[in-house]
Amino acid sequence: MDREWNDNQPIYRQLRDRVVAMILDCVLREGDPLPSVRTVAAEYRLNPLTVLKGYQQLVDEGLVETRRGRGMFINAGARALLLQGERQRFLEEEWPRVHATIRRLGLQAEQLLDGANHQPRPGPAALESTGPKPPGSDPEEER
Repeated sequence: MDREWNDNQPIYRQLRDRVVAMILDCVLREGDPLPSVRTVAAEYRLNPLTVLKGYQQLVDEGLVETRRGRGMFINAGARALLLQGERQRFLEEEWPRVHATIRRLGLQAEQLLDGANHQPRPGPAALESTGPKPPGSDPEEER
């Protein structure tokens, strides 16, 4: 996780969003434990209550479960649930702006696809923070 926090939203929300990104990027998988509240608080110099609040949001959303005496773990189906919500949010919030820009610039589908194919591919370390891994690129997917 990135150690930098921005002032645009509360830290607990940023922490929640980082865990969500790690689930979507398959860095955290179903059944994996979350780092303890104390560990995250110490490592990122946060108040443990801030970390707990971020984690509690994940529990409230059904993405994480608490196992008494053992910690917090990623729920089965968490990634699928997130993908469904994120896809819907993209289509409702982001796509209209992207589509308007495409129309305004007069871009054609072929140009967009050609431009996407000529983008430099991120290295393995960049995948952890930029987006989902391409199918078949992660040998641990076979697990």
